[in-house]
Amino acid sequence: GSTLANNFQGMESVEAPDDYTIVITMAQPNAAFLVNAATSWIVPADYHAEVGEDTYRTAPIGTGAFKLKEWVAAEYTLLEANEDYFLGRANVDFLRQEVVPEPSVRAIALETGDAHYATWPLLVEDSIRLRDSGEGYQVFATPANSVKHFPLNNDNPVLSDKRVRQAMMHALDRQRIIDDLWNGAAEIATANLTPSAPYYNPNVKTYDYNPDTAMALLEEAGWTVGDDGVREKDGAKLSFTCTTITGDQARRPIAELAQQLFKEVGIEMLLEEAPVASITEAMRKGEMDASLYNWTYGSAVDPDASTTLRSDGANNFSHFKNDRVDELMDAGLVEIDPEKRRQYYDEIQEIVAEEVPFLFLQYDSWFDVFRPEVTGLPEPGSVKNANRLMIKGRTMGLSA
Repeated sequence: GSTLANNFQGMESVEAPDDYTIVITMAQPNAAFLVNAATSWIVPADYHAEVGEDTYRTAPIGTGAFKLKEWVAAEYTLLEANEDYFLGRANVDFLRQEVVPEPSVRAIALETGDAHYATWPLLVEDSIRLRDSGEGYQVFATPANSVKHFPLNNDNPVLSDKRVRQAMMHALDRQRIIDDLWNGAAEIATANLTPSAPYYNPNVKTYDYNPDTAMALLEEAGWTVGDDGVREKDGAKLSFTCTTITGDQARRPIAELAQQLFKEVGIEMLLEEAPVASITEAMRKGEMDASLYNWTYGSAVDPDASTTLRSDGANNFSHFKNDRVDELMDAGLVEIDPEKRRQYYDEIQEIVAEEVPFLFLQYDSWFDVFRPEVTGLPEPGSVKNANRLMIKGRTMGLSA
C-alpha cells in the first residue's frame, strides 16, 4: 500500500458537486487531515489509469509554474514554463535540474556559473564559505522540519533492550558531531519533533555525552566486554550494521564518527552502503539493523507521526511497537481542541525520549544557495512564487 495511507485514514466518501468543490466526509474527526491533504500531490485519476504508472512518471500532469519537458533518470530533469499557470507565466523559459551526486562538484558548478542554484545536501562548509565570500551569493538557512537520526531495528535482539539504546545515546558526542562535521550549523535533538513543529515538547528526558553512564547501562543490561573489546551476552556480540546511502558525503562522516564513539564503550557498529531505495525497502521489511535518516514525523506543520511511530506505520523503520503511543496517536488525530491535543503529543514525545526507538542526533538547517544574478526568490523555506524567478540580464533559463 501507499506510504501515505496513514495520512488519509478515516475517509468515508468523496464527492465533487461542481468543478471547483470537493466534499470529503470523514468517519470521525481527523485534525491532521486538511494539512495532509493540502501538502500532498494530486494525481489525475483518469489520466493515470489511461497511461499507467510507468508512463505517468515520465509525463505527469500538474498545476505548477513549470511542466515536464524531458527527464533522463539519474541525469537531469528539464522543465518548461507553463503558459497557463494560474499565477502568471514564469519569467524564465525553462528550469533544468541536474543530478550531481557529489556535493563538492555541486559547489564548483555554482562557482563557475554552470549552475545558478544548489540545495542540500551541499556540504555545510561550502554553503557557509559561499555565504561569507563577499561575492553576493544568496544563502537561505531554513530550520529543517526533520530530525537527523539513526533508526534502529527494535526487533533485532541486540537492539531490542531500551537500556542498550539509551547507552548508545550517552555514547554519542553529538555536540562534537555538530561542531566537527556540521560547522556548528545544527542543534542537538531531544525529541521526535523539531522546535519549529506544533506541540514540540522541550521537557523530555535528555541524554548527555557520558561514556561512563553508557557503560553502566550496558553492564546493567548484561553486556560485558569480550576479549576483542566488543561486549557480549549469552554468546552474542553487541554488533550491528548501519547502512548509509551510497555516495552520501554529508551523512557518511557522521556514521563514521558514531562508529568510533560506540567502539569506546564496547559497541561494534559495522558500516556499509546501499542505494536509498534499497535501504528504505529493507528498513520497512525489518531486513536491516540501522541507517541514517532525516525524518521522524509526518508533516512539516502537523505533529502527527502515525507513518513513523505507529506500530503499523508505513515508515516505522525502527519497528517500534508501543500500545500507549498508538492510543495517543489515535486520540491526537480525533481531538480538534489545540490545548487538549497538545497533551497527547507531549506524552508521545516523553515516551519516545524514554524508549529511544531511534537515536536522536540533531536539528539541521537546510541550505539553499543561489548565484548573485538570480532574483525574485521566494521567502526562505517556501516554494511559492516560483514564476517570479529571474536571472539578471537573461530570461532564457535557470539551471540547478
